Amino acid sequence: MSALTGRPIRAGVIGFGLSGQIFHAPFIAANDDYSLDAIVTANPERAKQASTMYPGARIVATPEELFELDLDLAVIGTPTPTHVELGHAALDAGLALVMDKPMAVTERDAIDLIEKAERLGLPLAPFQNRRWDGDFLTVKELMASGALGTVHTFESRFDRWKPTVAKAWKGEATTAQGGGVLYDIGPHLIDQALHLFGPVAEVHAEISTRRPNGAADDDDFVSLLHESGVRSRLWATAWAAQAGPRFHLLGTESAYTKWGLDSQEPALSAGARPSDPDYGVEPESAWGVLGLDGALQKVPAVRGQYDTFYALLADALLRGAPLPVDPRDSATVIGLIERIHTGNVGGPR
Repeated sequence: MSALTGRPIRAGVIGFGLSGQIFHAPFIAANDDYSLDAIVTANPERAKQASTMYPGARIVATPEELFELDLDLAVIGTPTPTHVELGHAALDAGLALVMDKPMAVTERDAIDLIEKAERLGLPLAPFQNRRWDGDFLTVKELMASGALGTVHTFESRFDRWKPTVAKAWKGEATTAQGGGVLYDIGPHLIDQALHLFGPVAEVHAEISTRRPNGAADDDDFVSLLHESGVRSRLWATAWAAQAGPRFHLLGTESAYTKWGLDSQEPALSAGARPSDPDYGVEPESAWGVLGLDGALQKVPAVRGQYDTFYALLADALLRGAPLPVDPRDSATVIGLIERIHTGNVGGPR
């Protein structure tokens, strides 16, 4: 992989729904290493919105039009079923690539994309942005400090109350198309667990579809026994009328519990920008607690840092640094999700 010779990095965002509007365009526009040159959306209302928000960007209706422009980087923020085809097309156009999770529905398709990018010498970075959630960064900091002792149990939840599906494609997509909460939230939860505790030796899963005539799963539990001996218990559900703790870590010296989801997505949806002085800062009322029952203390939350992904990507593209996320990490996560959905769980393959 060779570094780009020009700056700024000329970027195009494919898709201007939640992903493009909230997770990609604001961070590209806020970083001087990039210029947001193009946005793809066929929706007239979104096209008008994109033009207003980013007047310097060219708004085009199709990915094919974007691939004909003089760009360096394509960012794929479209529904999961389109990822593989668009990824190959972007690589064929000679573009570095950022891909929303999951980058593919099968591990084989993910590896094919990775190997193609390697053959072409093009960077491919999966967008595992929740590695930069403030609460997850706080967990990493606590573990590094030794405050918990040796962690033996890691519990992580993404509980939501969404008995009806807001997005048409999510309501209609089958598991084979990447539908369901295991493909939606699972890539974040599993990636975080593997990032902290390493490879998996055993898997147990309970997968449910509670919506009448639901096309895919919407209420899941996954238990991972890592080769390190740590047990990760992960929940992803659309049926939590009351949410459990976001994180619950048990160690040989102490424990840590955190309630509530990271604040960056709702803040961005409400109009916040990465350049705001209080961006990613959580109030004391949202901090987690450390200690033993009867002797708990609040732990200041590390600032949420989704902007770090694009800062690290710029270092990779311009200065030859490592990518912010190794794409093979994401392929491993996809492989685990495949195993769960096919019932091929238990011990190692």
